[in-house]
Parts: sequence; structure tokens; C-alpha cells
Amino acid sequence: MESVESVQYTVVTVTVRYFAAAKAAAGVDTERLDVPAYATIDDVLAAARERHNGEFARVLERCSFLLDEVAVRDRSHAVHLGATLDVLPPFAGG
Repeated sequence: MESVESVQYTVVTVTVRYFAAAKAAAGVDTERLDVPAYATIDDVLAAARERHNGEFARVLERCSFLLDEVAVRDRSHAVHLGATLDVLPPFAGG
């Protein structure tokens, strides 16, 4: 039997959580997306855009992101099996 460490994945599942305007544009608060292994945040966002309308794409342009609860600015950052990507539009107030 192969150990978990030696298994090579061709597809990974990423949980995407949407907040505020991103949630409204997506019509869901959470979804799971399958992307190729070694996919980037940009790849995950492209997969999400394919599922949702044009307003969703416009909202994404203004969003910031957390990958596994850590802020990321570089959308070329790789995601991994079981990752959680939070999509955070700008928030007003404080």
C-alpha cells in the first residue's frame, strides 16, 4: 500500500468561501472546486468565473484573498489538496 506522502494527485479539491458582495454575486457562500494539481489561485478563480455570471467576475476584481487563513496578494501562489480560499470584497465601516 502506498503511503499518503507518495500519492501523486492530478486534481485537487479547493473549498472556496465567499463573503458579502462576493457571496451575493456567486449565489452561494461556499463551493468546492476541482482544479489541476499545482493550480494557482488564479486558476481557482478562473474555474469559479466559469460557474457564475458577469457580475461575479466584476466583484472578484476588487477582492482580496486568504489561503488557509493567510492573506495572499500573489495570485500565482499554488493551492494544495484541501486548501480553503476565502474571497473577501472590500468592507465598509469598522
